[in-house]
Amino acid sequence: MAGGNAIRGSRVGAGPMGEAERGESAPRVFVTYYCSNGHETTPSFAEEPGLVVPETWDCPRCGLPAGQDAEQPPSPPRAEPYKTHLAYVKERRSEAEGEVILDEALSSLRDRGLIQ
Repeated sequence: MAGGNAIRGSRVGAGPMGEAERGESAPRVFVTYYCSNGHETTPSFAEEPGLVVPETWDCPRCGLPAGQDAEQPPSPPRAEPYKTHLAYVKERRSEAEGEVILDEALSSLRDRGLIQ
């Protein structure tokens, strides 16, 4: 038999909290969002003056963006392929500029005797 503690996993003062202890909850606005995979989610927002409901919401099941129009949900974001450092350099420099920079670097190494 386990130890003599009959109330395992609780602490002093723990217990169910009702609205009497927490106070009344704020009025809520429920908005339904639909993703392109057919998932539906309905988050709630506190109803307050100036409430701006977001146009899109991330689907909690698949992570895709979800919109409020069930017929035309937002399309999945386009995944950009991984770029190497060289790809970024080629975007900034032309082939001729690269040749000039390479020649300067090689001549600097030759002057210091590091290469022949």
